[in-house]
Amino acid sequence: MTRGLFISFEGIDGAGKSTHIARVAELFRQAGKAVVLTREPGGTPVSEKLRELVLHEPMDPLTEALLMFAARREHLVQVIEPALARGEVVLCDRFTDATFAYQGGGRGFDWQVLGELERMVQALPDGSLRQPDHTVWFDLDPLIAAERLASARLPDKFESQPADFFAAVRAGYARRQVDKPSRFARIDASQTMEAVGADVSRIVRSWLEGSAE
Repeated sequence: MTRGLFISFEGIDGAGKSTHIARVAELFRQAGKAVVLTREPGGTPVSEKLRELVLHEPMDPLTEALLMFAARREHLVQVIEPALARGEVVLCDRFTDATFAYQGGGRGFDWQVLGELERMVQALPDGSLRQPDHTVWFDLDPLIAAERLASARLPDKFESQPADFFAAVRAGYARRQVDKPSRFARIDASQTMEAVGADVSRIVRSWLEGSAE
């Protein structure tokens, strides 16, 4: 059976990443691939309940990080690993990079502790860690993101954070890219939606060509 493909989409709130995931799914479907669309935190009934707690309830930073990884574990076991075993394409709106960016960068939580949790939750039988094969990072200046979010729905506790929080989150993503350069594709999300879409399509088509070899 053909090996599955795992792609995550990352970026601060307001970067517009969610808008483009459906288009990426369509590109893969046109290529004859079965696609699973999912998100973090969330993706399973238990993980969605944890999502509501994390997004709306005040809590200690360690509690927040633990809930993120608890939701991720359920997501991996119930959704992501079975889909990859079936040879499907998993498109995930955020994954572990977001935890390092938001909890590690934004909250200032210990990066090493997050790494320990990552190894515990994402360990595979062969000793490696489950990571996305590719990550699309929609990089955006927090001030631009704030302008976009000003007319959005009632913000959750992350979306309502000040610009300096998102600057720290952005720096967290940049640090993560330095740590994992081979799987990151950075996109300038300050461009028009059409230009961003063109960049995403170009990147995805290169991955499709690579998977066909």
